[in-house]
Amino acid sequence: MRYAVIELGVGVVLACEAFKISRCMYYYQPKLIDDTVIIDELSALAEKHPKYGFRKLFMRLRNQGFSWNHKRVYRIYCGLKLNLRRKGKKRLPNRHPEPLAVPSSANDSWSMDFMSDSLYSGRRFRTFNIIDDFNRESLAIEIDSSLPTTRVIRVLDRIAAYRGYPRQIRQDNGPEFIAHTLELWAKEHGVKLEFIKPGTPTQNAYIERFNRTYRNEVLDCYLFNSLSEVREITDDWMIDYNYERPHESLNDLPPKIYEQQLT
Repeated sequence: MRYAVIELGVGVVLACEAFKISRCMYYYQPKLIDDTVIIDELSALAEKHPKYGFRKLFMRLRNQGFSWNHKRVYRIYCGLKLNLRRKGKKRLPNRHPEPLAVPSSANDSWSMDFMSDSLYSGRRFRTFNIIDDFNRESLAIEIDSSLPTTRVIRVLDRIAAYRGYPRQIRQDNGPEFIAHTLELWAKEHGVKLEFIKPGTPTQNAYIERFNRTYRNEVLDCYLFNSLSEVREITDDWMIDYNYERPHESLNDLPPKIYEQQLT
C-alpha cells in the first residue's frame, strides 16, 4: 500500500479504500518500549542475590521505588533466563502442625539456634544465630570454631546492652542451651527459657526458616578461606537482610522497615 501511495502517487484515502483499511492503521507507528533500565536493575539484583526467585526480585524492585508491571518484569525475567529450575524432595505433609505464637511487640520473644559448616580447607565452624520473633530481625550471628555456653551468654548480654532483655527465648534442647549456667543467667535477668519438644523443629519455625535463608544466600554461595571472611560476608548480609530484603510474612517489607511502620 505504501508503494502505491509513494511510488504511484495514489491518494491515501483512495488507497485505504482499495486495501480496505482505515487511515489510522496507515499512519500508525509502533511505540518501541525501552526495557534497558529494567534489564540493568534486574540483572544487578539477580547477580547480587542468585538464590532469589522472581517474586523476591520483583518485590525488591518495588521497595526500591520502581512501579513496573509484574507481567512486564516477568517477561524480561524469563528472557534473561533467570527462572531457575528447582528440584524439591518429596516430603510427607505435617498432619498436625503446632501453632506458633506471633509476638505483639519487639523484644518480647527471641529464637536462637546453631548451624555448622566448613571452610575450603575442611576446617569446621559453627554459627550461633539469634532473631527477634516479632519482625524476624537478625540480632546476631556469632561465628567461631567453638561456641560454648559462656560464649552464648556473652552474645546475649551484648544484644541486651542496647535492646534490653526479652521476656522469653525459644530454643531446642542442645547441650549449650540446657546447661545450668544458662539457666542461672535466665533467672538473674528474668528471662523465660522456652524449650521446644525434642524432634519437633516446627515449634521453632522462625529461626529454622531464618537458618535456611542464611544457608541458601551465604553459606552455600561462597567458598570461605578463613573465619574472618565468613564474618565479613555475614555482617554485610545481615545489614541487607534487616534493611533491604523483602520478607513475605511481613507484607514484603524488610524487618526494620516493618518495625518502623508499626511503631
